[in-house]
Amino acid sequence: MAEVEPVPEAVLNATDSNGTEALNATAKFVATPEGTALAYGSLVVMALLPIFFGALRSVTCSKSKNSADAPETITSRDAARFPIIASCTLFGLYLFFKVFSQEYINLLLSVYFFVLGVLALSHTMSPAMARIFPPSVPNKQYQLLFTQGSGESKEEIVNYEFDTKNLICLVISSVVGVWYLLKKHWIANNLFGLAFALNGVELLHLNNVSTGCILLGGLFVYDVFWVFGTNVMVTVAKSFEAPIKLVFPQDLLEKGLEASNFAMLGLGDIVIPGIFIALLLRFDVSLKKNSRTYFYSSFLAYIFGLGLTIFVMHTFKHAQPALLYLVPACVGFPVVVALVKGELTEMFRYEESSEEAEPKEEMESGESEKKKDQ
Repeated sequence: MAEVEPVPEAVLNATDSNGTEALNATAKFVATPEGTALAYGSLVVMALLPIFFGALRSVTCSKSKNSADAPETITSRDAARFPIIASCTLFGLYLFFKVFSQEYINLLLSVYFFVLGVLALSHTMSPAMARIFPPSVPNKQYQLLFTQGSGESKEEIVNYEFDTKNLICLVISSVVGVWYLLKKHWIANNLFGLAFALNGVELLHLNNVSTGCILLGGLFVYDVFWVFGTNVMVTVAKSFEAPIKLVFPQDLLEKGLEASNFAMLGLGDIVIPGIFIALLLRFDVSLKKNSRTYFYSSFLAYIFGLGLTIFVMHTFKHAQPALLYLVPACVGFPVVVALVKGELTEMFRYEESSEEAEPKEEMESGESEKKKDQ
């Protein structure tokens, strides 16, 4: 789920265009310093984009009155169970790849992620499409309704409303999906991966900072164990042909878009710290001080942690559990800032629902004061 793959010169076998081990690799690929720097730099930039824009969109999402756009809130109980569920899922995939044919498993996964990727990319593109859509073109409304039964017993199974803008986004996303399905090209993989990451940061909300600490702490242990304790994480990452990781070729300068030797970053290393950083941005907004101190401090902490991960990986030529470096940085930096500013208690008391409760309390107190005046 979350690991950074070392440079291929440390791997005995070369990798093919899908990120899996090549069967016929008689010579090791040695990345040039320029190619390595370009690959790692691109991975860092690609990791930062969904965190930054996903966090900004999470603020709007939290204020949305549309139930269809309502975020999924992670509670402390969910956070405590998540590493266990993730471990079972990871080990289950590992056993599947060991027992069954990798080709057929990846075929099923490709179709599954094709559908999810098209929807995620379409949702990601929607705000941009709303801005560039020509006013002269009519924006027609559509509804996809699927029901079961008839008369009074009729029950809605699917009731999806969309417009021309959404339809255009869906068509463009479908073209990318077909490209990914047929070619498994790394650019198509990254488009889907970025969409998954941005949607995750936007729509997965932690209810408070304590829950974030529980989640990140649990996945810290999970990541370290499965990367350093076993070969399960690395094996699944290389075998799993799905856009659950961002990849960038280290031989791009030599081979162009047909390059095939990749450095990779798991989406878990983006989404998990990303939802915590997004929570801190919403906390900044709740303070109503027109500053984004906690957001920027955690964002810089993420850059520091990811840079440290790449440095250690490149030095020791071994896959690294990125959360080993990202979790202490992303939690530690904001906590230190809160201590300096004397807002540590306020930060840990912040609840997602508190923003919605405050206006109601003000309204109720205002109504009671009016009644007293009367």
